[in-house]
Amino acid sequence: MSVTSLVGSPTDPSPHALYERGRSFYEAGDPEAALTYLRAAQEADGHSARIQSYYGLCLGLVDRRFEEASELCQAAAKREFFNPDLYLNLARLYLGFGFKSEAIRFLRRGLMIDPGNAAIESSLRELGDRLAPVLRFLPRQHRLNRWLGTAR
Repeated sequence: MSVTSLVGSPTDPSPHALYERGRSFYEAGDPEAALTYLRAAQEADGHSARIQSYYGLCLGLVDRRFEEASELCQAAAKREFFNPDLYLNLARLYLGFGFKSEAIRFLRRGLMIDPGNAAIESSLRELGDRLAPVLRFLPRQHRLNRWLGTAR
């Protein structure tokens, strides 16, 4: 599929337009359609951290290629370490593969950058708070804490 047929107008096949279209598809709940636009945007402008992050997110969620997707998202977050949305994308990717504790870590990192970020706060609320270990003097992963926590 050519870039011009993606945008619908041959006058604006810019990477930014492709990115915006792909992001809007992702936010509408259609990561497969988003992946098509974001892949074209990534090919047109491989230097944009924002494009790279959303492309990595959709690549992981749609094609289930976690390693490649994680590398793309982490590289984007390193390039623009001050952008909380890139940490939110990392968290979404990790949640999509069931890595909740890592996702929480990325969400908290994003909140450190922008304490008032509504999307990150909402995601953290949805995940819920973790209860403290039953025996606080033992590590959370200790066998006894895990057994008592399950019983609780």
